[in-house]
Amino acid sequence: MSTELSDRVAELERRVAALENREQVTEPEPPDDDGVITYAGQLTRPGELEWQVTLPSSRVLALDDPPRIEVLSALAHPARVAIVRRLAEHGSQPGAALQEAAELGSAGQFYHHLKALTGAGIVEQDKRGSYRLRARAAIPALVLLAAAADIAGQLR
Repeated sequence: MSTELSDRVAELERRVAALENREQVTEPEPPDDDGVITYAGQLTRPGELEWQVTLPSSRVLALDDPPRIEVLSALAHPARVAIVRRLAEHGSQPGAALQEAAELGSAGQFYHHLKALTGAGIVEQDKRGSYRLRARAAIPALVLLAAAADIAGQLR
């Protein structure tokens, strides 16, 4: 298959995946006495996505910790952030490109980090054997990275 045709097929697969996984904008919940937490985003890559979540702060604080700690842990390594960054910037990528972007010397190291990202539901494998950000996770993962940068003082 020519490179041009391969690129066109990859783009079509990306668009179909984005359409299949398109999430509806969450209706804002009424505020409680303690306030609300809101985050939103709109991306054109890895697919056309819009996302908005508004929750009472009391509900956010009442959620079970293990699932969210798994997601935070998955993002708590430079190699994993490099993988997420590469997927957010370039869309679906083969493992070799992600291993190079993460500057990992062996396939074993790469798959160790990839397993954490897939296990947390941030990354998934597509039908061509490449990897992509899950449509449902793309904006929330980037919001987490932005929030971490804010806490670290990088956005000021």
